[in-house]
Amino acid sequence: MPQVFIPTALRGLTAGAQMIELEAGTVRGVVIELERLVPGIAARLVQNDAIAPGLAVSIDGAFTPCGLLAPVGPQSEVHFLPAIGGG
Repeated sequence: MPQVFIPTALRGLTAGAQMIELEAGTVRGVVIELERLVPGIAARLVQNDAIAPGLAVSIDGAFTPCGLLAPVGPQSEVHFLPAIGGG
């Protein structure tokens, strides 16, 4: 099952859990399953059917531009991380 790592800022919603294993084939599926397990978390991860501003998604160590449509493998590690901006 994919392992989803929870950002520090959202661990209050997960009773401190740093990682959750769940069944999903896309980032959208990850968010749906997280919401089922942790009601309210989707509103912090998704906005207007896209990854929330200020967040980025990393799958197996690579940031994905595909957002919610990005595929997630059965052994994937998924991280929701604060987006890093520059100027």
